Amino acid sequence: MGRTLTQVFRDYLTEWRIQQNRLVTKEGHCNIEYSNISWFVFALFWYWVGGTNGDLWWQNPSANHSACVVNVYDLTTAFLYSLETQTFIAYGYRAITTLCPGAVAVYVFQVILGTIIPCFWGGVVMAKISLPKKRAKAIIFSKMAVICTEQDGLCLKIRVANLRKSLMIGTQIYGKFIKTTTTTEGETIIMDQVNIDFSVETGKENLFFISPLTLYHVIDKTSPFFKMTVDTFRNQDFELVVFMDSVAEYTSFSCHVRTSYIPKEIIWGYQFLPIIICTKEGKYCVDFSNFAKVTSVETPHCAQCFHNKNAHQHSGHGMDNEGFDSDL
Repeated sequence: MGRTLTQVFRDYLTEWRIQQNRLVTKEGHCNIEYSNISWFVFALFWYWVGGTNGDLWWQNPSANHSACVVNVYDLTTAFLYSLETQTFIAYGYRAITTLCPGAVAVYVFQVILGTIIPCFWGGVVMAKISLPKKRAKAIIFSKMAVICTEQDGLCLKIRVANLRKSLMIGTQIYGKFIKTTTTTEGETIIMDQVNIDFSVETGKENLFFISPLTLYHVIDKTSPFFKMTVDTFRNQDFELVVFMDSVAEYTSFSCHVRTSYIPKEIIWGYQFLPIIICTKEGKYCVDFSNFAKVTSVETPHCAQCFHNKNAHQHSGHGMDNEGFDSDL
């Protein structure tokens, strides 16, 4: 059954209100309106200037009276003159004269302030839009972490990407391994934290975060993952929290991003698919469709197995995990 004209009009108004309430449009334009309270404030100044010179209509100026501002004789005309002065939109029948030094001073002050106010509010809006929390939303981590061989050792890998073209400066990435442990004295430590180091091919500090990075943590004897095996890994009770600290290039704001992984989100025996390719034109292209995709690879049963060839070797090419989807 077709909609009536009233329903169509009501739906149109609803959509129009929704569009008006958007802070940023789909095209990226900011839907912000500025209230120029200074227009009315300076209108009072111009009204006062006219009153001190006897220009107002209720003061009954003579026919040969010389006004400070021509055709400003009440509050309404003073407001219109203030608006025309601050927005630089031509005066029409209203214009300042040189008879009143005070009027010239008010004019100069309003012009200067009218230039400063838009710049100030523009800076405020840019600061609000570029808040660290909003910038942090452009940093994404892969939903799953993987464990495979890399750098002559067993490594845990995580992928991170910056969705904006602006660079992140001084990027540092580190992690915390959080688990409830019991000491030799029988004391239970809730949320015991162990530092986890992450690296990329270029090193640990001052990462060049211009494209998606694959972070890796080497599972050596100092790693809390060293004694874990593919068979017991999913039964562990821990949480790996990953942090990224950096500075936004344009605003110099500090940006802090974090995420976490539990055992079912760490897949043993897989590695990430390549994400960066070089086009025929010589440009580097990032294929985000492969950002979280992985493939099965042959991986040792445990970190000790990797260093001890006589130890038990895992017979498969990965670990089945019910919480894992290779197309994530």
